[in-house]
Amino acid sequence: MSKPARRGAILILGPTAVGKSSLAMGLAEHFELEIVNADALQVYRGLDIGTAKPDAEDRQRVPHHLIDILDPSEPFSAGEFKRRAEPVLEAIHSRGHVPVVVGGSGFYLRTLTRGLSPIPEVPDAVRRQVTELCDEEGFEAVRRRLKELDPETAQRVKAEDTQRTLRALEVVLGTGRGLAEWWRREPPEAGPSVALKLGLTLSRALLYDRIARRVDEMVAAGWVEEVSRLLEGGGRPEWPAFQAIGYRQVVRHIRGEWSLEEALEDAARETRRFAKRQLTWFRKETDVVWIDGEPGPAAIPIAVRAVEASLGDAG
Repeated sequence: MSKPARRGAILILGPTAVGKSSLAMGLAEHFELEIVNADALQVYRGLDIGTAKPDAEDRQRVPHHLIDILDPSEPFSAGEFKRRAEPVLEAIHSRGHVPVVVGGSGFYLRTLTRGLSPIPEVPDAVRRQVTELCDEEGFEAVRRRLKELDPETAQRVKAEDTQRTLRALEVVLGTGRGLAEWWRREPPEAGPSVALKLGLTLSRALLYDRIARRVDEMVAAGWVEEVSRLLEGGGRPEWPAFQAIGYRQVVRHIRGEWSLEEALEDAARETRRFAKRQLTWFRKETDVVWIDGEPGPAAIPIAVRAVEASLGDAG
């Protein structure tokens, strides 16, 4: 196992199902890397199959961070991700290793590296108020309330973006100012230095085929049963984690609103749309070394050479 000679985080970005986790594992087995999760759903305990979470064997072979740190009822935001990720990156560097941050949440990655506009801490009472509104009246009630209080942010945040919608309502209730107004303020100093951005890409046809196969594989692995256990254990369909693409469709099937075929078709369709938005977002990123993910394992040697060129190799 070789070791990069220079400090700095490596980012692996790209749309869902493109192969980011496999590439990260391949690099980690070549270099002394530790993987930091930047996926908005893998932070949740119990959401394993539907989030394509690394299995126990992978997590034993390579250290993984920011996985299974929250209950499905808890909200998560880009700011919270940055707050939790920064000390993790510092600890990895202190061990003489290099962090590789992996995920398709472009806003999380951008927040980590460029910072966020400073927003005062929202009181716990306000967080509880928003959670209760979502639990008692549903997510659509949260969206309606946000449109009333902060229409500018409501227009900018996608209707299916549960985390940012909940966060936006918390901010406007807790601070009296909308997120859009806070965003216009000067961001704080940027976060950890980035030594390399690796982007995985695929032709749209291949990517859509992978998405369809992944949905089928998740069902075969017990995805529906996973969601059923969570709900039977006290989970609420209104919880933030269950508003995510895929999970909300499976919940509707379990509640008898959709057949399994309808739920899976809608999940695949919404995932394709999400992947398209991810590609649009990531194409705006600068200094990305793009790698064709079609060859699968053949992408790893290309990525290894890119890491060696950016960070050097201490042998």
